[in-house]
Amino acid sequence: MLLEKLEAIKRRFQEVELELSGSEAMKDMKRFAQLNREYKELQRIVEIYHVYKNVQSNLEHSKSVVANEKDDEFREMAKIEMDELTRQSETLEEEIRVMLIPADPEDAKDAIMEIRAGTGGDEASIFAGDLYRMYTRFCERKGWKIELVDYTQGTAGGFKEVIIEVHGDGAYGILKYESGVHRVQRVPQTETQGRVHTSAASVVVLPEVDEFDVDIKPNEIRKDLFCSQGPGGQSVNTTYSAVRLTHIPTGIVAQCQDEKSQIKNYAKALQVLRARIYEVELNKRMEERSKKRKTMVSTGDRSAKIRTYNYPQSRITDHRIGMTTHNLPTFVDGDIEDMIEALQLAENAERLKEGVV
Repeated sequence: MLLEKLEAIKRRFQEVELELSGSEAMKDMKRFAQLNREYKELQRIVEIYHVYKNVQSNLEHSKSVVANEKDDEFREMAKIEMDELTRQSETLEEEIRVMLIPADPEDAKDAIMEIRAGTGGDEASIFAGDLYRMYTRFCERKGWKIELVDYTQGTAGGFKEVIIEVHGDGAYGILKYESGVHRVQRVPQTETQGRVHTSAASVVVLPEVDEFDVDIKPNEIRKDLFCSQGPGGQSVNTTYSAVRLTHIPTGIVAQCQDEKSQIKNYAKALQVLRARIYEVELNKRMEERSKKRKTMVSTGDRSAKIRTYNYPQSRITDHRIGMTTHNLPTFVDGDIEDMIEALQLAENAERLKEGVV
């Protein structure tokens, strides 16, 4: 049954490969991009399929030797090999079942991450800055490229709001688990009495969408220009390079002031605008999925409290899966891979229970 499914995937992989190499593929860029994403997803499965097929072939040979060989020594060697190959086969089957869970088509995309200070005044802004640093360090570890889009600095440090683009293989599929409200419990830098306060910051992660994913007509956008704020040299407050875009039908707004060039700021703001418009449709799909499950690791609910950072006890708790670790200094320095992997495993387990594979 599993081999039949893998054979069908291999045939589809060969069809996609053939279509991509044809002269017609480049004439429709939307179709080309879809095929390219499908090719990368199928390639991973086809590679493990070849390994699995080889293990199965060797396993059948070992079983045949055990059943038919008259020499006791040869039969014992074949039995040892058969046991090892059976373990390998079971491990590969588990990996394949997870890989056969239908991939979210958004997962392979780059990401746009928005971090905003919530309740807690200046301390919330400082915490938002800490989260920005944590994600920056994590992206550096992954070898991903980060581009600052827009920011508003906090009065005592950190950010009231900061928006970044993350460019890297599968960035959205990994960072999407960070969407939600993050709480911090610690003695604020602005507090002189030494009392532990609770502050919060919200994180929103959106897939970076291509222009053919969202059709925005030029007459639906209002463009406003203003002077950049904050660091930036002589052009700050003298050149109208910052751009604010408003999508008239929905009222959704996006802006960028990081670049000195108005053209570059416009392009970045338009990218964020597309992602925010696309998010509306994305959240509808997430809500439909969450209705089918008792628990949901990644949802479109921005108000859900997902994680608490307790500094006095050096404790981080993710409330969605009940996972607690006590490595807070290294965690906020970007060592969040284990937590994200645990969230991915929890979601995959949920999907396997649904009988997806």
